[in-house]
Amino acid sequence: MKDYFIERPRFPAHDFRMRFWTRIELFESILNAVVNHDHYFARKIDVVGRQSLSPRQRLTSAFRMLANGCSADSTNNYCRLAETTAIKNLKRFCQAIQAIYRATYLHKLNCEHLKRLLCKADKIGFSGMIESLDCMHWEWKNCHTAWASQFKGRYNKSIIVLKVVASYDTWI
Repeated sequence: MKDYFIERPRFPAHDFRMRFWTRIELFESILNAVVNHDHYFARKIDVVGRQSLSPRQRLTSAFRMLANGCSADSTNNYCRLAETTAIKNLKRFCQAIQAIYRATYLHKLNCEHLKRLLCKADKIGFSGMIESLDCMHWEWKNCHTAWASQFKGRYNKSIIVLKVVASYDTWI
């Protein structure tokens, strides 16, 4: 909480963006949407009268695992979540994101959307282009030794190339 989520945080907003690959305002927006969608993320009082994990702890854990590719047990040090809780949080988070944003961002294009995308592409000088391709090289820390030579990248490290196709409206 003190690192990013109080009035005068320990670290500036650009550190949050570097660590979690998103702006803190977007994180807060997603946090509100997820808590409103799935009450699992809301803070509750347990049987003993103690408060459960905060929604920010739960989402910070999920964001760390997704943004940095860290393991579930590594979130224990920073977010104070057990490995099984971190995995459950991540699964529930992904289900909530899919349910919340599917209608807007994760659906197939229809004719109206296609015309709008073609018009946008034409305005910026890429007529006929409806999507853009992006790829990212991720280090594969747990690459099986038998496969290591097949996945060698720069600097003799094993990598995986992730490819994503997204439209200008971020339909994926």
